[in-house]
Amino acid sequence: MKTLVAQAQQGDVQAFERLVLAYQDRLYGLCYRLAGNHADAQDLAQETFVRAYRALDRFRQEADFGTYLHRIAVNLWLNHRKRNQAVLSLDDPVLTGEGELPRQVADNNRQPEQAVEDGELKDLVWQALGTLGREHRAVLVLREMETLSYEEIAAALGVAPGTVKSRLSRARNVLKKALYHLAKQRGLELPGME
Repeated sequence: MKTLVAQAQQGDVQAFERLVLAYQDRLYGLCYRLAGNHADAQDLAQETFVRAYRALDRFRQEADFGTYLHRIAVNLWLNHRKRNQAVLSLDDPVLTGEGELPRQVADNNRQPEQAVEDGELKDLVWQALGTLGREHRAVLVLREMETLSYEEIAAALGVAPGTVKSRLSRARNVLKKALYHLAKQRGLELPGME
């Protein structure tokens, strides 16, 4: 990849296109987990690639290009969230060109009761994740969903690895409390609830 980056830095547009193809799925996955919906995830991923292209001459290749893209995406998302404090509810339907569709997860390999329970838990987790602050949500998504190392998260967020560890610890505690609170509101019981 370093060769492609170097070629792109020399003005080779096709090299940058190959970088986009190599990283687009992983970047979109991150953007979807951060934004919570398809349309915003697409916009965030596209803006990330645009920003990366414009700043390519300043990329020193000290980190992996994927980490560089993660950092841009997270920063764009954090800045967007800071400007627009409205929180998207994951209970809101998905808007399509043909109207609204409810958010659903289908899995035919389980019994209906298990599917309902899993769906309720997944819904609780998404709702609880939506209540977290920007920094907590970002660090949880990068660690638990993107499975980045502490060092990669530190590079993506521009903080020290120790800061990542402390934010992650606090984020997990806040998420746990939010999950228990939401479960209690719904009359559900989670393991470890008091």
